[in-house]
Amino acid sequence: MSITGRTILYTGAAGGLGLPTTLAFLEAGARVVAVDNDPTKIAALEAAAPPEARERLVVLATDLSDLDRFRADIVQVAERTGGYDVVINNAAIYPSKPFEDYTIEEHQAVQKVNVDAGIVAVQVALPGMRARQWGRIINIASVTFYGGWALLSPYVASKGALVGLTRAWAREFGGDGITVNAISPGAFPTDAEKIHPDPEGYTRFVLDHQAVKRRGTPADIAKALAFLASDDAGFITGQTLNVDGGWVMH
Repeated sequence: MSITGRTILYTGAAGGLGLPTTLAFLEAGARVVAVDNDPTKIAALEAAAPPEARERLVVLATDLSDLDRFRADIVQVAERTGGYDVVINNAAIYPSKPFEDYTIEEHQAVQKVNVDAGIVAVQVALPGMRARQWGRIINIASVTFYGGWALLSPYVASKGALVGLTRAWAREFGGDGITVNAISPGAFPTDAEKIHPDPEGYTRFVLDHQAVKRRGTPADIAKALAFLASDDAGFITGQTLNVDGGWVMH
């Protein structure tokens, strides 16, 4: 299940799940173009990267809400690295309030970061993937897409859009040796949980819904990402893998 030598374009790569999974990719021998816009998190990622892997970590500090700048930045990096073998669309914003309190501009802002930036990433990476007849695109969806959460309608809508794009892209790109899948994480203990006012109560809520009675860890996501990014997953496409301790079952 090797990803050694692959170049991974990873948005939100310094966040709660991003940082440890970025480190896992580096340890596995991949080059990671880590896209994030939080200086503190970026500094933590750079400090945590093993010395022997730092030359394979390319940090790109950019704001995904500026799609033109994002496109220009990743094109420039691609010219230096030779393109992208794997795209992981992970970055997201998640405002929380009643549906009627959101302005249309707030809905559009969530869509821009959570979905449109991913479209730009794939548009930039796709020509190189087609030329190599090999590519992996992984969209990060969410357990919230399956219901059970109020006050997150723009976020949930954005994750639904990523699931739809996963299926559409899988059908369209399959003939070029490119697979497209989604991972739907469950409720992992990251900064995103800070929107919940009762952390202990929320943990009880999570464990009550999971079949596996422990909280998820970044390693759970990292292993799933590494599998879908590898040659071993070459016959899997258009799927959404729920990494959620058995919260959602099909």
